[in-house]
Amino acid sequence: MDLTFFGVRGSCPCAGEEYGRVGGNTSCTLVSVDEEPLLVLDLGSGMRALGERLARAGTPLHMHALLTHLHFDHLLGLPFFAPLLEPGAQLRLFGPEQDGKHLRDALACAMRPPFFPVSMFDLGGEVEVEELSGEGPGGVALALGGIAVRAARVPHPGPTLGFRLSANAKTAVYIPDHQAPPDRKTIPEQVQALCEGADVLVHDAQYTEAEYAMKPTWGHSTAAYAIRVAVESGVARLVLFHHDPSHTDRDLDELLADARRHPDARKLDEVSVAIEGATVRV
Repeated sequence: MDLTFFGVRGSCPCAGEEYGRVGGNTSCTLVSVDEEPLLVLDLGSGMRALGERLARAGTPLHMHALLTHLHFDHLLGLPFFAPLLEPGAQLRLFGPEQDGKHLRDALACAMRPPFFPVSMFDLGGEVEVEELSGEGPGGVALALGGIAVRAARVPHPGPTLGFRLSANAKTAVYIPDHQAPPDRKTIPEQVQALCEGADVLVHDAQYTEAEYAMKPTWGHSTAAYAIRVAVESGVARLVLFHHDPSHTDRDLDELLADARRHPDARKLDEVSVAIEGATVRV
């Protein structure tokens, strides 16, 4: 199983030479497993570059997508995903149940005039939308070909899911947005169950401790809390993700150095930061 990062930022895209090495696109990760259909995690602005790569293949797209939640930074790339303009393209999209309306209707509200010239469901290809509840400590399970997926609710403003992916006896967990608790110690039961024994955990680490103190209810975690989640869940490798748009390449170098100096970091095989264009082999 390979995870290739096409977008690693949170909140909004950013551009400039100070972001050139880590990248400025928002959340979008491609999951590749042998001959299985491609799977994308979140539809942030990085999805545009992913679409350009896939369009060069010259065959109609058949892809699964797992959407954690409906905040703009996780949807920005969908209107610009070139393969969906072609007739015969198929995108099967799974995301969290919404309060008061179906996920399909909520997505339609996000991509329609006057906010965008065309509707999501008026493109050349077909978008099929399915809801996942993710409620309860065990979450909900589904199979996407040979990839076993478990989805569970994660604390964050609005209905939000985290995902556990298993294939070929390897497991990766993706939790890009996670509201750390005030004590930065307590781990929700459903989060720990999602992460238990994973080979790789891609986890929200948007804030420094000082930033968290100023934004304690804004929906995100610190690197130290991500390390705690990983260690308490028996994770092997931790990838820090959803970088704040204010954090330059140099800031993220410092954040990573601080994370690796954390007393519990030595209990993990590896702590790294997600970099746009990089691939993590699970």
